[in-house]
Amino acid sequence: MRVWPLRSQRAFSFLPSPPTQTSITLQACSSSKSLTKAKQIHQQIIINGTHRNPFFATKLIQLYIDCDDISSALFLLHHLHPPNVFAFTSILRFYSRHGQMRQCIRTYVDLRVMGVVPDGYVFPKVLKACAQSQWFETGVAVHKDVITFGSESNLQACNAVLDMYSKCADVQSAQKVFNEMSERDVFSWNSMMSGYVSNGLFEEAVRLLGLMRASGDCEPDVVTWNTMMDAYCKMGRCSEALRVFHQIKDPNVISWTTLISGYAGVRRHDLALGTFRDMVNFGMVLPDVDSLSGILVSCRFLGSLTSGNEVHCYGVKVISGDAFYKSAGAALLTLYANCGRLNDAENVFDRMDKSDVVTWNAMIYGLIDMGLANEAVQCFKEMQASNVKVDQTTVSTLLLACDLRRGKEMHAYVLKHRYNWVIPVCNALIHTYSKCGCIAYAYSVFSTMAVRDLVSWNTIISGFGMHGLGQTVLKLLQEMRDAGISPDSVTFSSALSACSHSGLVNEGIELFYRMIEEFSLNPAKEHFSCVVDMLARAGRLEDAFHFINKMPLEPDKHVWGALLAACQEHQNVSVGKLAAEKLIDLEPQEAGHYVTLSNIYSKAGRWNDAARIHQKSITKHYNVVFSCSLRKCCKEHLGVR
Repeated sequence: MRVWPLRSQRAFSFLPSPPTQTSITLQACSSSKSLTKAKQIHQQIIINGTHRNPFFATKLIQLYIDCDDISSALFLLHHLHPPNVFAFTSILRFYSRHGQMRQCIRTYVDLRVMGVVPDGYVFPKVLKACAQSQWFETGVAVHKDVITFGSESNLQACNAVLDMYSKCADVQSAQKVFNEMSERDVFSWNSMMSGYVSNGLFEEAVRLLGLMRASGDCEPDVVTWNTMMDAYCKMGRCSEALRVFHQIKDPNVISWTTLISGYAGVRRHDLALGTFRDMVNFGMVLPDVDSLSGILVSCRFLGSLTSGNEVHCYGVKVISGDAFYKSAGAALLTLYANCGRLNDAENVFDRMDKSDVVTWNAMIYGLIDMGLANEAVQCFKEMQASNVKVDQTTVSTLLLACDLRRGKEMHAYVLKHRYNWVIPVCNALIHTYSKCGCIAYAYSVFSTMAVRDLVSWNTIISGFGMHGLGQTVLKLLQEMRDAGISPDSVTFSSALSACSHSGLVNEGIELFYRMIEEFSLNPAKEHFSCVVDMLARAGRLEDAFHFINKMPLEPDKHVWGALLAACQEHQNVSVGKLAAEKLIDLEPQEAGHYVTLSNIYSKAGRWNDAARIHQKSITKHYNVVFSCSLRKCCKEHLGVR
């Protein structure tokens, strides 16, 4: 393995040795990072006539870069003859440090055009720029240069190549580079694990951790454990992520944020909020804008306005206002909108960057969430008047608020601005036409899509289902399978509901068991409810009752309510009595269950039973009303809650 020298040891063998005093002055100036002194030294070198010396020119370029004066550095670079790798490395270092990745890549192109030979200090900076800019083809070309110029054994260069392939989603090439590395450090292992996780290969990441620990090359660090937590969270195995979290000696803010996001990802927003409170209470790590944004999303799902207010106050207290609202403003705005706090939402909107499309998208979504469709459309018009470029999220969100007329107008807008190739926009169009009763238009959009994702299929299946076209839904389900798209729980919810509303009982029952046996999906409450509703609508009330009793989940009021309503329609007294008893156990204060059962008895001619149940309903209603009145009197006159 070639051992590369430190920057200070890289030899300027082709340059003449400089006068000692000037060299010492340059080094002192570089250490102080004083631009004023740098310009004074530059003038002195010009006066002495040594400014054409490549050594002094290169040192001055490095000095200007240390002082963040890129224009002076570029001026010297353009007048440097011949150009050298040391000067170019300084320019690349500036662009990389300031996140100017395109300029970094262009500088590398200039370096190659001028015939300068790149080295192990150049490649990591350029490959990082390729990875962050997703310039994959350029990254592959730079990898070829790494091999051509003999840096394939340089650890930093190989790590940069590996990281580039991982971030550009070419896992096979990343794995090949990783396997061929003669030496690996913790960054090498972390890059490969991160590549697996970011490309959905979670089990491979877990396996690689075992190989890392078995190899003995290096010990996992906090980045390793954070990557493992991310893998477990994305697999829905948050308990294992928590176990990894407890192994970290000093969890950083990313560790906490990963765990919080993991709980949110499996809809355990209560645990996400509890973890965030632990993070704040322990006080070892301060939340950053990412963790604050994430927990505000959980607050919105929980409808927890109080917790959201606390996070808001904390955020503006510990983070500068601009930074907080730039990152967390959208989540905060939608939280307030979800809780019906329009004034608070507008106040947040006023503090956000109006040149950012995310700001407008959040406000449009918030207005739609509050049912203010006209205001959302008006906000969209103001956005256009402000010359903010509309993106696919804007169009998809606004379609949620459209009736048929506006939906057609937005469809024309989509075609005019060529959003008709964007999958989420087409999905939103399908949903809009379906809910407006134009299933033919919805299918027209679906059929013209060049590429369809799972949401596309689910949306059109749901659309046909809500129109009672069960046979078409079953046909689409088969087409979906033929297209290589596996249905998920949402697909089956829509398909089972369609079978229920179309009277396709046998087909629906078969579909339910296929979901379990063929697709290995665990039925949720909504799937069981669909089957109960399906059997009940068909008058198979005893079958529905036995199905409920065999459910692995505890039946809720919706399941028993569907059965009781069907019993009233089909005049099944025996099953109706059992369903009513279950409902009364679940909701003893709800008098309506007694009324429904009384009506069933009445239609069956069982007048005594009807009168008895009716009396119970009156008594229950009286007790509820009296209890409410008593509480009101106590609160008004005695101050008792």
